[in-house]
Amino acid sequence: MNTWKKYFSRNLWVSAFLLPMLMTACGGDNDNAPVPTPEPEPVSATVTATTPLNAELELALNSIVTATFSEAMDATTINAQSFTVMGANEAALTGVVTFDTASNIAIFTPGSALTPSTLYTVTLTMEVTNSVGTALAEDYVWSFTSGVAVDVTPPTESSKNPADAVTGFELNGSVSANFSEALDPTTVDESTFMLSESNIQIAGTVSYDNQVATFTPDSNLTASTTYTATLTTGITDLSGNALAANVVWSFTTGSSVAVGPAAVNLRTAGDFVILSKTGITNVPTSAITGDIGASPITGAAMDNVFCTEIVGAIYGSDAGYTGSGVIPCYKGTSPDNTLVANAVLDMGTAYNEAAGRTTPDFTELHEGDISGETLLPGLYKWGTGVLISTDVTLSGGPNDVWIFQIAGDITQADNSSILLAGGALAKNIFWQVSGGTGVAIGTDAHFEGVILAEKGITVNTRSTVNGRLLSQTAVTLDQNAVTEPAQ
Repeated sequence: MNTWKKYFSRNLWVSAFLLPMLMTACGGDNDNAPVPTPEPEPVSATVTATTPLNAELELALNSIVTATFSEAMDATTINAQSFTVMGANEAALTGVVTFDTASNIAIFTPGSALTPSTLYTVTLTMEVTNSVGTALAEDYVWSFTSGVAVDVTPPTESSKNPADAVTGFELNGSVSANFSEALDPTTVDESTFMLSESNIQIAGTVSYDNQVATFTPDSNLTASTTYTATLTTGITDLSGNALAANVVWSFTTGSSVAVGPAAVNLRTAGDFVILSKTGITNVPTSAITGDIGASPITGAAMDNVFCTEIVGAIYGSDAGYTGSGVIPCYKGTSPDNTLVANAVLDMGTAYNEAAGRTTPDFTELHEGDISGETLLPGLYKWGTGVLISTDVTLSGGPNDVWIFQIAGDITQADNSSILLAGGALAKNIFWQVSGGTGVAIGTDAHFEGVILAEKGITVNTRSTVNGRLLSQTAVTLDQNAVTEPAQ
């Protein structure tokens, strides 16, 4: 009997404990077994910008080639094997490949001039990895065509923030300069972009991205103090041409820090009060203060905006504008065509920058109906459209910033207004609108701020705008007053 009891106990133990373990090891069912958490898929870096652009024509023969990455990269993987430039029916160019860690820009410097009038293909292979070893998802390939001449024109500074002699600059602000062309990023650093007060250099960091150099002080600036910013001739473009002379300007701080996100850099799009890709239509008579332009559509797409209605100039992609027949305000020469085309590119860059801001302060506020509300500075995000049925107030100081990311459209009712309080300025208000229709400002309404719209902007009868209308399709006016914002 004792033998049987021992046998039974031993087999019960096997059944109760060992059998489930064996089943699990063999892939059998075990409802109580923990489910392992899957490892997250590694995320590849992406190329966010190139110089030259894809399909760019007439590239100077002494140019270098760059690619900007979305994140920190493993510089050892970016080399002459993984970053190549090859001309049609030619061997791959020999050159020097470097990586600027401050800006995440890879640079290919050819060992000799490009062949004139030749199609070149640039390839970044999947050997390129980010800082944690994740490779590009696929080879990144783009092309350009060389011109027939070398570039000997020095780069120029096209705008500054703050502008020269500005007063009341925010204590926590960054100082930046926009340039006329892409720069060699390795030449933009703390030795070539400096900020000083009474000849004492201010500690800070310098960054460069998409033709913009930025100096960010390590700590807040001192109130009511004059500072001097300097860009030196150590800064060069992608062909090695240096600034012709140092660029020096001064500004004076105020007494407050800015609230809200950093302002969107409009670059040369900020030189226009109205900018469009597919034309500007108008029912006379409107009153427009500031330059307007359209590209790539012909200048004829602005024919019903007359020179008598604008304090400024009309820039077109060709000489097609006829207006009322008297066109002293029209600029349609080749340099003007290039100017407005570049502004349209900058408009797209600014739109993407505004859309790409993260960590909103307010999400889905009032489900998109901001009628009658008072909105403080900050980054706002809606997955819907925005409705303005009654007056909306934006309350903040002159350095505070509002960015509105709107997945749908803006619909503003007749006789409603956007009002500014506390010294808020229209230049610091950005409406990024990605809806399929765009922006509709009602009859006898008033709008404040810079609109960056993926689709159209319609300003209905007698409405007024203090800001900028920047549309990637068309702008429609009807007896309106549109005024560029005070700087």
